[in-house]
Amino acid sequence: MTLTIVSNYINHHQIPLAKELYRKLGNDFSFIQTEPMEEDRVRMGWGSELSELPYLKLYYEEPKACAKLMLESDIVIFGGVEDESYIKPRLQAGKIVIRSSERLYREGQWKAISPRGLKKKHEDHTQYREKPVYLLCHGAYVSSDFEIVKAYPEKKFQWGYFPEVKEYNLESLFFRKRHVDEKGNPQVRILWAGRFLKLKHPEYAIKIASYLKKKGISFQLDMVGGGELEDKLHRMVEKYGLQDQVVFYGFQPPKNVRRFMEEADIFLFTSDYLEGWGAVLNESMNSGCAVVAGHGIGAVPFLIKHEYNGLVYKTGRYKEFQELVTRLVQDEKLRKELAIHAYETMIKAWNPAEAANRLHDFCEGLMQEKLVIQENGPLSIAPVIKPRTGYEYTRTQKEI
Repeated sequence: MTLTIVSNYINHHQIPLAKELYRKLGNDFSFIQTEPMEEDRVRMGWGSELSELPYLKLYYEEPKACAKLMLESDIVIFGGVEDESYIKPRLQAGKIVIRSSERLYREGQWKAISPRGLKKKHEDHTQYREKPVYLLCHGAYVSSDFEIVKAYPEKKFQWGYFPEVKEYNLESLFFRKRHVDEKGNPQVRILWAGRFLKLKHPEYAIKIASYLKKKGISFQLDMVGGGELEDKLHRMVEKYGLQDQVVFYGFQPPKNVRRFMEEADIFLFTSDYLEGWGAVLNESMNSGCAVVAGHGIGAVPFLIKHEYNGLVYKTGRYKEFQELVTRLVQDEKLRKELAIHAYETMIKAWNPAEAANRLHDFCEGLMQEKLVIQENGPLSIAPVIKPRTGYEYTRTQKEI
């Protein structure tokens, strides 16, 4: 079986899965990158490994060879490619296609009423509903978006991003999370990591720091990242007198971000509905953090069961966020229970090796005209979760 993945570019969140597929398939696996990586992501350390990836093909350097691979491979997965010209020849030839997609309507499903938009969705997706075309849903709300345009009936599956998953000695990992303040008292280490953008709401972290300080709680908030809101965040720290509690570290390469996670007790994931997936959730859960996350983030309903392996607040409700963080800060036992279950979620199902095995079996099945469907996790049927029901879903789902 020959398998090719086509994406705008490969990043450090995709490389672990690609490595596992290459390990299984050897030269029968290829990853085609269609465009150079954005400069801001290169500055963040993305793309530093490209020359070392034997399966990577660059379309903008070898267009004919890449186009041939796209058409002739047994299975091709298209994701993150806006130019439909890459995929049309294969669709028109009736060959097996797997689309890998984040949300169609991140800004609101009301946008589906646009006649021009519906026409485009029909051209790209709906007209192929009876063809051998399948959808990997990169986020819990993707399935409901595609339901609106009546695409991929019974052919939508849970998927996501699969950054590196490490196996830890949990006793040693939790020992690294023990911190004391200048008086020798236990100190809770809280982490926020990402770009300082409006959709990610880093101000939530500064606001909760102010609240915890007023309650006399010993903690340190590490802010890893940078971006357009950085000056505003620094002003907030000065306004609330948090210079001794909040530390800014700027952008850090991925391996350094992991170290922060390994030393943190609590990870705050505060993005809104515009966060299609959010691979920092995978990484922080794997690193033994107790996570507090907004339900509107694409990865959250797939990865977190509220009160089992994380805590979920209703996106936009700061007061609930505040209550959950305060509860975690004051309850060491709960932090550890959530962190252990979060770690187990990554080790058992949501990891590159398991995803590669499941994807391989799924693709082999497609070539025999049958669907190999998992009971839960990656490549199980994607439930139809609307943004307004995702909060309840995190509280009622049976298995991750």
